[in-house]
Amino acid sequence: MSSILIDGNSLTLEEIVMVARNNSQVDLTAAAVDKVNKARELVDRYIEEEKIVYGITTGFGKFSDVAISKDETEELQRNLIISHACGVGNPLDEEIVRAIMLLRANALSKGHSGIRLSTLKTLIEMLNKGVHPVIPEKGSLGASGDLAPLAHMVLVMIGEGEAVYQGRKMTGKEAMEASGISIIRLTSKEGLALINGTQVMTAIGALTIYDCKQLLKLADIAAALTVEAQRGIVDAFDWKVHHVRPHQGQQQTAKNLLNILENSTFTTRQGEIRVQDAYTLRCIPQIHGASRDAVDYVEGKINIEINSATDNPLIFPEEEEVISGGNFHGQPMALSFDFLGIAIAELANVSERRTERLVNPQLSGLPAFLTAKGGLHSGFMIAQYAAAALVSENKVLAHPASVDSIPSSANQEDHVSMGTIAARKTREIYNNTINVLAIELMAAAQAIDFYKDYELGKGTSEAYKIIRNHIPTLQEDRVMYHDINKSTALIASHEIVKAVEKLVNII
Repeated sequence: MSSILIDGNSLTLEEIVMVARNNSQVDLTAAAVDKVNKARELVDRYIEEEKIVYGITTGFGKFSDVAISKDETEELQRNLIISHACGVGNPLDEEIVRAIMLLRANALSKGHSGIRLSTLKTLIEMLNKGVHPVIPEKGSLGASGDLAPLAHMVLVMIGEGEAVYQGRKMTGKEAMEASGISIIRLTSKEGLALINGTQVMTAIGALTIYDCKQLLKLADIAAALTVEAQRGIVDAFDWKVHHVRPHQGQQQTAKNLLNILENSTFTTRQGEIRVQDAYTLRCIPQIHGASRDAVDYVEGKINIEINSATDNPLIFPEEEEVISGGNFHGQPMALSFDFLGIAIAELANVSERRTERLVNPQLSGLPAFLTAKGGLHSGFMIAQYAAAALVSENKVLAHPASVDSIPSSANQEDHVSMGTIAARKTREIYNNTINVLAIELMAAAQAIDFYKDYELGKGTSEAYKIIRNHIPTLQEDRVMYHDINKSTALIASHEIVKAVEKLVNII
């Protein structure tokens, strides 16, 4: 497998996924090597000249007015890392840790951080050899960057902390020795360069946005199955309706539904059975489409952030300047991830309401809770409960983290983004939402089994087939969570989306 070359300017979401989930190797471009070296030359010159520059010859945060001699620079950088490693909570997933390491390396390769090339290469070597630092999920304010969690990443580089190597948790020193990677001694500016950035929140958000792009397609497929199970009216998806309100996501969703439902004899036209459907069926393009537009917006912001220099101070070798700014502030990501969380939560919200229409005999015209033996059997009664519980939890999680701030560092850092909290919440909303959609898929397939002599659409027939390959029709009550887990796994693996895409065009 060829290496993914990073230069700080051209990394893509797809490449992040390849490294995070498929263990693709990483290397620097020749141009990146040159830029890193030039920035370091300027830092070394300022050290020799004992020039007062924040983070290079001074302390950090409130201690920015404390001068540090060049003899103390190594001790300063080590102290920075060990004192800042204050993360708490469960360790981040391995794929997120790999994405963090990649994004930090990519930001450093822009040549505005002043790190030594050898130190950057150590981080990349850890990534390539699978030395994964144990990074607690909590403790970041999202400005001055993701200091606490990134410090846990750097601990391993200096032979401290903990790491997972070849499936076994061990000390950072043991992991580095076992992998044959030399432990480093940080020098001037390097500790700050490694931890002062938004890479934790951005890594979580980048993997989530990638998954959400597939989730949007799955949501359209699940909705289409429910439309058929409810003998839904397809006139509401007519292109003319959406042409006169031309939101892109709305138009794409309407087109997806018509493509997925092509050749269906379940669907109806207005006036054949009823004049119009309830909003959860009739307004799928408007609801799903708005979430689709939100995902597109957030993806654009993430694409900017993954190729940005987000530490402080920034080195500009060509101008021979070192400028202290605020690119570490996570506000652009915090607002984006809060928006994304709300958008995903709405996919779950409308999905659960469609499931309710399927299980409620007063709304569906089908047997109560989709069981032929109601009373003796409960059918999908509690499956809908579970979906409702997840939707309610999402409503709590969708409260924006970015509207909060708390001053730190003796009020030097007096506004923070909470962007990492926003990213973690959004990931949890995503996990809840795939379970809600998994329940809708099961309920829709079960509802379809009560009909005779109808044909499913071109796309829904393939989705139904895959569901039934893994989950049989519910004839009588059985342990239901096994079925939900199977349905959730189908969503997570993208098996349904990939199969349907082979037959119909889904945007």
